Amino acid sequence: MNADQPPERTPDGHHVVIRGRKWRATDPSIPEETAARLRRHLMSARRAVRSATTADDEQAERAARSRVNRAKTALGERGAPWWEQPGDERRRRWEAGLESLDAENGD
Repeated sequence: MNADQPPERTPDGHHVVIRGRKWRATDPSIPEETAARLRRHLMSARRAVRSATTADDEQAERAARSRVNRAKTALGERGAPWWEQPGDERRRRWEAGLESLDAENGD
């Protein structure tokens, strides 16, 4: 896989395969603009985890890992499987996650 092509998906579309390992796919019903905002939050939180780990700041690391978890849950990559949730529940999941992450970030 390279950056120019999407990762391989399982036949049911529920997972992506990266370097031979299966990971839950992002909920495809999330509007692209919303998914992009959630991915920006996710990447920012991952950078914060690295900074906190490097600085040996356990409190900041816990906070950053919490943000990673909220972003991944909002994207449908953690928590209840998105393919088992009704549409309105899926929408509430990503809207609540984005609202929470935006509020913490001051957006």
